[in-house]
Amino acid sequence: MSRVSVIGLGKLGAPLAAVLAARGFTVVGADVNPAYVEAIGAGRAPVVEPRLQEFLDAGKARLSATTEVERAVAETDATFIIVPTPSQADGGFALDYVLKTAEPIGRAIAAKTGYHLVVLTSTVMPGDTDSRFRPALERVSGKRCGVDFGLCYNPEFIALGNVIHDMLRPDFILIGESDRRAGDVLQAIYERVCEKAPAFARMNFVNAELAKISVNSFVTMRISFANQLARMCDRLPGADVDVITGAIGLDSRIGKKYLKGAVSFGGPCFPRDNVAFARLAARLGTEAPMAQATDRVNRDYLDHLGQRILACVPKAGRAALLGLAYKPDTGVTEESPSLALATTLLAAGVAVEAYDPLAMPESRAKLGETVAWASSMAACVAKADAVILLVPWAEFRQLTPALLKNGGAGVAVFDCWRQLAPAPFQAQGRYLCPGLGPD
Repeated sequence: MSRVSVIGLGKLGAPLAAVLAARGFTVVGADVNPAYVEAIGAGRAPVVEPRLQEFLDAGKARLSATTEVERAVAETDATFIIVPTPSQADGGFALDYVLKTAEPIGRAIAAKTGYHLVVLTSTVMPGDTDSRFRPALERVSGKRCGVDFGLCYNPEFIALGNVIHDMLRPDFILIGESDRRAGDVLQAIYERVCEKAPAFARMNFVNAELAKISVNSFVTMRISFANQLARMCDRLPGADVDVITGAIGLDSRIGKKYLKGAVSFGGPCFPRDNVAFARLAARLGTEAPMAQATDRVNRDYLDHLGQRILACVPKAGRAALLGLAYKPDTGVTEESPSLALATTLLAAGVAVEAYDPLAMPESRAKLGETVAWASSMAACVAKADAVILLVPWAEFRQLTPALLKNGGAGVAVFDCWRQLAPAPFQAQGRYLCPGLGPD
């Protein structure tokens, strides 16, 4: 199949459409947001993501966009759905936007004489693909899944800020398939896209759905473990969390990924997938105490960091927050630990000035004018009594005592990711970070 449609042209959909087009597929993107459609049509990136513009340029002759989902499906042979599945109050995922796509997709499939593959990439609760989405497609199209059309559940394991890289070089591709033909077609698409031959994990829908949230729940457990270890090191003279995690990460049963004691996890996937894992267990009449503990440790650790930072700021002092996004190389602030810490500092009467290379507009929309918004790192730290490096942006490694108030004399620098050389800051003021025991 060489003609592919992508429904949803946001943070993940636009990169997927660009990558597919750059790899030689004819791609029709569809989105209800006319600004996204206009941007794709003009060859501009509708969202901020490293290398996205490069891939849009490479595939521009094969990429178009429309607001009409039915048209996009009618003109292609395979359709990827990447629309929001917002978290509900109980922790599950709402399927409203996914089910809305079933209507136009089903109508387009009804008018087709050939085979069409539908790929659901949006994260859903285990059971939803087969019990809710497949029947909706069959009802509208009047055709049978696994016979007249194929359906796969194919969630992504990618991080904002690394979307293009992760799409080109995934650790593995997870495919929940209605039948072997559907899985074969989807695997062939990925074999054309990926820079290295990925491992494929193919299974039924419910196993793939549970595998998706299981991966993120397990990864968050590792992050919370590392942060709990850092909290213990804070109180143990001579302890260094990086030394400890570096050692235990050498054990092949453990490994080093996501084992960094630093800041609580955030973002659009990790917190909600972990909560959804626990919610699923409750629905099934069992428990997921490790997932619940992970969430509790994550929130408690953020409170712990807030108290440590407040201890570094003089009464009615001024704090500079470097980093507002939930991670570097993206402007997304969803579940951002930085914004939560800003709120904690403000509630304690601390004046807050903040800077982030990409997340300023989104942060300002959430915090308003309660915060002073700096135009650069240097402007942010110039008047601060305490400087907190919350997000490991590369440019923050250029921080020096000369940029600080009074050349750093008396200024506390809280380096959450241990990006800086401590000695210059210790010579002038105070250098603190999570995971280092007291001298």
